[in-house]
Amino acid sequence: MHAELIAIGSELVLGETVDTNSAYIARALRTIGLPVVRSTVIGDDVEAIAALVREATARSPIVITAGGLGPTVDDPTRAAVARAFDRALEYRPELWEQIVERFRRFGRTPTENNRQQAYLPTGAQAIENSIGTAPAFVVEHASGVVISLPGVPREMEHLLETRILPYLRERFDLRGVIKSRIIRTVGLGESQIDAEIGELEKLSNPVVGLAAHTGNVDIRITANAGSEAEADALITPIAALLYEKFGEHIYGEGGITLEESVAQMLAARGLTLVIAEAGTQGRLNARLAVLPQSTLIYRGASTLNSAPLQDEVARLREMRSADISLALRATASGNEQRIEVALLDEHGLKTHTQIYGGAPTNLGQWASTVALNQLRLRLKRN
Repeated sequence: MHAELIAIGSELVLGETVDTNSAYIARALRTIGLPVVRSTVIGDDVEAIAALVREATARSPIVITAGGLGPTVDDPTRAAVARAFDRALEYRPELWEQIVERFRRFGRTPTENNRQQAYLPTGAQAIENSIGTAPAFVVEHASGVVISLPGVPREMEHLLETRILPYLRERFDLRGVIKSRIIRTVGLGESQIDAEIGELEKLSNPVVGLAAHTGNVDIRITANAGSEAEADALITPIAALLYEKFGEHIYGEGGITLEESVAQMLAARGLTLVIAEAGTQGRLNARLAVLPQSTLIYRGASTLNSAPLQDEVARLREMRSADISLALRATASGNEQRIEVALLDEHGLKTHTQIYGGAPTNLGQWASTVALNQLRLRLKRN
């Protein structure tokens, strides 16, 4: 059993609006053990949407669309789903009454084009939208269902949580759960991690996958089970293997960022930090200054001059009366891009240099990640 998602709206394919609905729906479906195998974004074209719905229903027993249920000419979902099943659109007087009542509650009067929201594909099951004017609907067919939800996020979320998830549980006897645990690493490339855990990535349940970011890699373990406890039983031994294999390269789990992890370590030890950076577009300061703990742990940033880094960290630490000083310099010369870090604390001086071979536009972000990781390792080892 699996689902397929279709996000409808020309504003999405034009890049004017980000499709957040599909991500929300996919996460919600995990709570009932329903995996999403495909997600598509399509513009407001009746024929194209109808063709896509036909293709999707041939692949997936559950197809969920979001968007295109408004009252305007460019809201094509009702007509497209009807065409996909060779059905007519039929007027539902009770839906129009609901729409009129909703407008009355908002202190407004519906215009005539709102009436089209009372039309549904013949035989569709209407789902009242108690917080908006666009009813959702379900079309049941021989091999599954098509569920069409409004694109307004709060309306979609409300209908999904209160009506659609219970409907899917009952209709398809869904009793499981899909649970993920994300282990966040830094200091290793995606290919290095893949070389170490390739066999784990071949597992079918739990599934182990990698997601690379600028300077760090996430390892996701996802289990499909009858309950959260059963999912945890599948995930835990895999997580233990990852911790054994990657050790200090792991800086946290879930949504924690590297800078948040470092800030927590500094705060727990009652330590303060001052930095100076050059060639990074101020990325390190930008990541530290916005942290909730910044007023406690962060003594700010200074301009890094051309002096050797070891001299700069000594000057910084004394000038700002900080426990730890860090200097970061990123330089580009010809085809070579270099990252240099110096740290000074009560245990002495630590320096680190590495070559960066990525896109120049990412040099500042990458360098700031290298610096944060050097600080994290220093704190961890001491």
